[in-house]
Amino acid sequence: MSAELAPRAVGGLAAEEPQELLKLSGLGKRFPGVIALEDVHFELRRGEVHAICGENGAGKSTLMKIVSGQYRPDAGTIVFRGMERRFASSLEAQEAGIAIIHQELNLVPHLSIAENIYLAREPKRGPFIDRARLNGNAQRALARIGLSLPPTRLVGTLSIAQQQMVEIAKALSLDAQVLIMDEPTSSLTESETMHLFRIIKELRESGVGIVYISHRLDEMKQIVDRVTVLRDGHHISTDDFAATSMEEIVARMVGRALNDAYPPRRSVPTQDVLLRVDNLSRAPAFGPLSFELRRGEILGFAGLMGAGRTEVARAIFGADQPDGGEVHIGGERVSIRSPIDAIRHGIAYLSEDRKSDGLALKMPVATNITLANIEAVSGRAGFIRFAEEAATAQRYVETLGIRTPTVHQLTRNLSGGNQQKVVIGKWLFRESKILFFDEPTRGIDVGAKYAIYTLMDQLAAQGIGVVLISSELPEILGMSDRVAVFHEGRIATVLETRHTNQEEIMHFASGRNHA
Repeated sequence: MSAELAPRAVGGLAAEEPQELLKLSGLGKRFPGVIALEDVHFELRRGEVHAICGENGAGKSTLMKIVSGQYRPDAGTIVFRGMERRFASSLEAQEAGIAIIHQELNLVPHLSIAENIYLAREPKRGPFIDRARLNGNAQRALARIGLSLPPTRLVGTLSIAQQQMVEIAKALSLDAQVLIMDEPTSSLTESETMHLFRIIKELRESGVGIVYISHRLDEMKQIVDRVTVLRDGHHISTDDFAATSMEEIVARMVGRALNDAYPPRRSVPTQDVLLRVDNLSRAPAFGPLSFELRRGEILGFAGLMGAGRTEVARAIFGADQPDGGEVHIGGERVSIRSPIDAIRHGIAYLSEDRKSDGLALKMPVATNITLANIEAVSGRAGFIRFAEEAATAQRYVETLGIRTPTVHQLTRNLSGGNQQKVVIGKWLFRESKILFFDEPTRGIDVGAKYAIYTLMDQLAAQGIGVVLISSELPEILGMSDRVAVFHEGRIATVLETRHTNQEEIMHFASGRNHA
């Protein structure tokens, strides 16, 4: 270890473990064109769950990437267990006792669950990996979080929610003293979230310090001790969670009062059927099932993990081929063999995994926004008119409130919420008439959520049909006109949203009744 990286005692506390596990002082971090953090301070105690709240781009993830060794700070100090530290890598931070569950999944798809959990830490028998021990250890890690999957299964075959659980198992397997959870419940069902909370409480009782980053403020009531708010890369406040309110936290996050979680609905669905699906099936994922989407309607897809909601959307979009059934648009039967066919018929799909399926991360914001309709900013010879492309992208940046220093900024440098807005801008520029939003507010702050909800309502008011796939029932109830409830690949019932509630939706989603 270099002299720069070697830990040194602070205040003579090397011999005796301090109650304060982690202390950050005056941290600063800059990227090209962006001040991500400036003079930020933060403290984490033993046996504490400390939430960090803020809008997308507030600096939460950047701060935790500095703590976990992924970024080097430009200014400030990190004191961990009484020693000043500056980690050169995430592996060095792990070895010191700091683990992170990433908001954006950090798994290797072509490796097994067990290989991902113990990547670079595989048990050895001589020079070779001890497969029996590796899989046995992984099986115990999976059992701890209640995930019933074979440890030999490839991660690339798992759903986003299952991959999220593997990330959690991976972090817990490190037996860290500081555990950073960045949006750990964003893809989890309610029962999986409750199980995770039980694990968090056990860790807290054992003295582990937990940094909890989430946009789901209501769930924090069950586990959080203190809350720190960041805004625009600055520290705004730190309070005991019990001594503040959701309204105060949100106001500090966005710099203003936000009175309602959902905008008033101005769109009114018509009786004109825009999309009709008859007996669509793809074994064993779903079907056969049928439903209708009306012009100007927001139709919710609700159900437990694995119920088939995303699979149906992918089949209609042409990403997966169904075994049978028909799709009608505007009363006309259409054949969709690929996403290109779907796009030509006016169907757009905002994927649950925006980084893998929705964006070209190494390309600029402007390119991503125009990518699905590149001919609209190209000349007769096929050459892109770059000035027009930039002007078009700038229009959507302003309309959607995308935080970027310029439309030429690489999309990978944007926060998660701003990346999601870029995807939405892409499909708006394509002028699609049927939009599938798959978990559109996953990992997005309350202010950005409200903006996206408002946009969805505006789209419906223009006669566009919107399908909202969401694991958050309040979101389904707050934004949809009707809700199709999925159970084990079938639609159990379709309910009028204004006449139903969470309990009735869960009744059908859990298979206790069928319409």
